[in-house]
Amino acid sequence: MTVFTRVDDRLGAFALRPLDPEADAPLLHRWVTHPKAAFWLMQDADVAEVTREYRRIAEHPHHDAFLGLHRGRPAFLAERYDPAHVELVGLHDARPGDVGMHFLCAPADAPEHGFTRAVITTVMAWLFVDPATRRVVVEPDVRNTAVHALNAAVGFEVVGTVAKPEKDALLSICTRARFLAATGAALVPDTAATPETAPTPEGASA
Repeated sequence: MTVFTRVDDRLGAFALRPLDPEADAPLLHRWVTHPKAAFWLMQDADVAEVTREYRRIAEHPHHDAFLGLHRGRPAFLAERYDPAHVELVGLHDARPGDVGMHFLCAPADAPEHGFTRAVITTVMAWLFVDPATRRVVVEPDVRNTAVHALNAAVGFEVVGTVAKPEKDALLSICTRARFLAATGAALVPDTAATPETAPTPEGASA
């Protein structure tokens, strides 16, 4: 069951569905252990470890994961979390309506021009279609310059560097207004983008 769909003018249909930790683990294992996914920090994981990690996320009250589809085929991974409880506790002045985000594109032999930007635009549109989302928060590795450029392109502002146990991260924040101004994206509600599928940001209504 898809929870969100978006049609890109050039690249066609993108969608997200809830991740199945067991069924999707072999596919995810190929993605997260690929050399291009070094910043995902799972290079040495086996399929069982990937399954355990995404089962843990599925069971977490403030973190969830979704498989992204492009023209109906698996193409990216998206995670959503509440930064008041996950990833940035004690490192970020979390506000009601803050939502954290990770995304990872599947490795491709012949990448389509603009694909990664279309993916992050889709993920951001999915987050902001929920009226409870006021800001999206990200914390990529300071060395991940490609993602920094993508984040800037969709409206993120850098707050500063924060030291996490696994990395030094570039804390960045994007408001709905900045996202819309940067991308011109239309926030069209999808029938499955329902409150019961979303972890509730602290202070926001379910």
